[in-house]
This record gives sequence, structure tokens and C-alpha cells, in this order.
Amino acid sequence: MGLLSGIFMAPFAPIKGTVWVAEKIQDEAERQYYDPGAIRRQLEEVAQARRQGQLSDEEAREMEKELVQRLMVSNRRPRRDK
Repeated sequence: MGLLSGIFMAPFAPIKGTVWVAEKIQDEAERQYYDPGAIRRQLEEVAQARRQGQLSDEEAREMEKELVQRLMVSNRRPRRDK
């Protein structure tokens, strides 16, 4: 970075930092949302709630449908191992 570009870009450094933090938060939120292990645990919780009568069959089916869709998306997403 040249001297002039450094001087002119300095006021934007806080914005760039904020954007970077927001991107990292979004990445982590998506990682957790599409985590296959977490989705499977949630499917087990739905099944247990259904067995215990806490959820109707209709409610459980809707929740399972959404969770299975997330699981399918997670299987197509590229892995970001760090």
C-alpha cells in the first residue's frame, strides 16, 4: 500500500474491520446452523418430544421436514476446516 492510498484509506479502516467481524459472525452462525451433528441431535429431540406427547404428529413432521432440508443443504456445502 502506497503512502497516499494509506492516508486516504485510513478513515475506512474501522468500516473494514466491522465488515470483517460481521462476516466472521455470519460464517460461524451458518456453520452452527448447518452442522450435521447438531441437526441430528435436534431430530432426536423432536422424536423424543413426539413420543412424550409434547408435539403433535403434524408439528413433529414440519420440524423434521425443515431439519432434513437443512441436513441435505449441509451435505452439499463445502467444508471449511480450520
